[in-house]
Amino acid sequence: MMEASLRSEIVIVGGGAGGLELACKLGRKLGPSKVTLVDSRLYHIWKPSLHEVAAGTLDIHQEGLSYPMLAHDNGFNFVFGPMTGMDAASRTISIGAVRAASDNEEILPDRRLSYGSLVIAVGSTSNYFGVPGAREHTISLNATEDAEQFRLRMLRLMLAVEQQREEGKDAGLDVVIIGGGATGVELAAELREASGAYANYGFNALDGRRDVRITILEGAPRILAPLPEKVSGAALDLLHKRGIKVVTNCRVTAIERDRVMDKDGNVYPSDLCVWAAGIRAPELLGSLGLPTAKGGQIEVDAQLRVKGVAGVYALGDCAACLDGNGQPVPPRAQAAHQQADYLVATFLRQAKGQAPMDKPYIYKDYGSLVSVGQSTSVGSLMGSLRGASWFVQGTLARAMYASLHLMHHRAVLGSLRTGLLAVARFLIRRSTPMVKLH
Repeated sequence: MMEASLRSEIVIVGGGAGGLELACKLGRKLGPSKVTLVDSRLYHIWKPSLHEVAAGTLDIHQEGLSYPMLAHDNGFNFVFGPMTGMDAASRTISIGAVRAASDNEEILPDRRLSYGSLVIAVGSTSNYFGVPGAREHTISLNATEDAEQFRLRMLRLMLAVEQQREEGKDAGLDVVIIGGGATGVELAAELREASGAYANYGFNALDGRRDVRITILEGAPRILAPLPEKVSGAALDLLHKRGIKVVTNCRVTAIERDRVMDKDGNVYPSDLCVWAAGIRAPELLGSLGLPTAKGGQIEVDAQLRVKGVAGVYALGDCAACLDGNGQPVPPRAQAAHQQADYLVATFLRQAKGQAPMDKPYIYKDYGSLVSVGQSTSVGSLMGSLRGASWFVQGTLARAMYASLHLMHHRAVLGSLRTGLLAVARFLIRRSTPMVKLH
């Protein structure tokens, strides 16, 4: 039986980069009686760092930020549970029950939450494009549990290789990453560094470069296809230097438990396979009665309002939003950050009784940075002149990449706590193993 309805003036569903920043900034201005964040998890992690969690170079238990803590510190209300439906006419959403993972005992019941304004920011999930076996035999880094699943399977397989090597057997581990975008490239580079680090922690018979064979399969003519060719070329060179095989113009047609096949009949052995070849909106959105685009994203207008539905907005990867040139806004953290800031201004005007903003949301591309291991990054920075960009690489690019994470933390934690957290993590990393071993 569903519990009696709760109410909040502004309800934000999804505590990813954009949704959480929106909740924190509005909460500090309006307070918990006005702002509520809903999420199916208790901890927030910056999604671009999931490749580090998967490789074991970042501990999720140290990285995760508690939503209840953030709610207390930033002045918003937090509701734990998954959104399962909505009724636009009564301005109500349904929140599913929360059950214990160990024994399935109900912790929180089904609930209803009434809203004055609703913001849907539920992010994205993997798009398997109908490839047979993709859903069953690959891992996608959509959430923290996916990254942890990959890390644990990787650790078990490496232990098996270590044991076989100690017995004098010829053994190795084949990792296939399908998709040469930022996620695929960053994961491959991080895995190479992590596999080399295991030798320092008792894996004496294991040679990371020799025994952990990493292959990226990309359907486009080059990796990092949306980025400038110079960035793609630099990343490819760094991957080759790390002994990572890259196959382009490769269209995967089927995936089995231990192999990947492409349209040309090539077979790639695979002990562990990651799907990083595309995203789509969560299936839930198709059941809400909202207008959706081809990829399942919610269609919004220039003010991020869901078309034809009063009081409902969408931002981030789940929103089908067009830029000033009529092109889709790319699914990047910087877009979600900008959209959150736009909606902060919208709701603050609304709280003051002012007329809605006429100024549309306009996406500004500040460039992209791609991590290629712990010591270097590559990318392009957009200039103020139309079409101008600058190529960056190496330590400077890595420092800039790290600063993006700190900027996100600053938005949700404040400057002082972000600084203290950065120092604490610096010290922790020097007193713990380079890779998580349990």
